Amino acid sequence: MQDRIELRIGPAGETLRELPHERHLDFAFIDADKTGYPIYWAELVPRMRPGGVIALDNVLRGGRVIAPQNEGDRAIAAFNDEVLADVRVDQVMLPIADGVTLARVR
Repeated sequence: MQDRIELRIGPAGETLRELPHERHLDFAFIDADKTGYPIYWAELVPRMRPGGVIALDNVLRGGRVIAPQNEGDRAIAAFNDEVLADVRVDQVMLPIADGVTLARVR
């Protein structure tokens, strides 16, 4: 798979901004600092090919998105609303472990 995967290590927001702007990505997995999810989403969705999938981890925060207890919980609760309202994707939230959202780009 080395000929198909390009590994980039660094601050995620900066690294994503350095990617080409055209729609070239098929899959992305977000499991990073929770307050940064909106930034990663904003950078990734426009770069995803139609039919591409973004997987997001920890979207339920142990159920605390219902009654957020800290900044990370509040950030994910607001982010979940952002994903739900985003007309560029079809999404499903799976109650597996700490919650996973799968979003397919239209």
